[in-house]
This record gives sequence, structure tokens and C-alpha cells, in this order.
Amino acid sequence: MVDGMMSFGKLEESGLHTADFQTYEDAPIEPFSGRCKVQAMRGGNVYITECPKRIKNKPMFRQDHSSFSLGRNGRYYFLFWMSEGELANLPGTLVREANEAAAKVSGLFYKGKKVKG
Repeated sequence: MVDGMMSFGKLEESGLHTADFQTYEDAPIEPFSGRCKVQAMRGGNVYITECPKRIKNKPMFRQDHSSFSLGRNGRYYFLFWMSEGELANLPGTLVREANEAAAKVSGLFYKGKKVKG
């Protein structure tokens, strides 16, 4: 517990909320930064909770615009991305890479490396 002063505000350009805390004491706190959940209540109470780190799934294989991976929750994910400049090629590229991903997954079955599920 430390005594201090907190100021609340809103950025003019973006409209995002800000909260700054200045302590009156020299508090021996380990500095950290990270993704947090912040709740500012009507009475002025503020609650900050650090969010857990995101664990990325390692792709089983990658292509130019997509990847295929098995999540820690036991679900398979096919992710596809493309810039707006390539929009004219989107349908054909999506179909081609999805078909290639399906063929690679089928190959895993035939080689005896069963895919969980």
C-alpha cells in the first residue's frame, strides 16, 4: 500500500482514457510493463490486473499467405492473411492455399503421423 495522487483524463486526438498515479513515498516496487485489464469505477477506485502472456501455437506448416497449427486447446487453426493490394488475387490464393493445407494434412495421415482429434 502506498499513498499518492491519481489523475484521470482523456486524450483529445484519439479519445482514449488515461490514468496517472504519483506516489508520495519511495516504494520498493519491481518495475514491469505488460498487457493489463484496467477498471476505473465511478467513485474513483482503480483496479489493474496483469493479463497472462499469450502463448503462440507453433505452426505445423506455413505458406506464403497462411499457416496451419494445433492449438493448446486441441483445436486446429488455418490462418490466412493478405494485404489489400492483393485483393484481386484473394479468392484464387485462398482456395489454392486451403487445398494445399488439406493435402499436407492428408499426407500426415498416410505417413502414419496421425493428427490428433
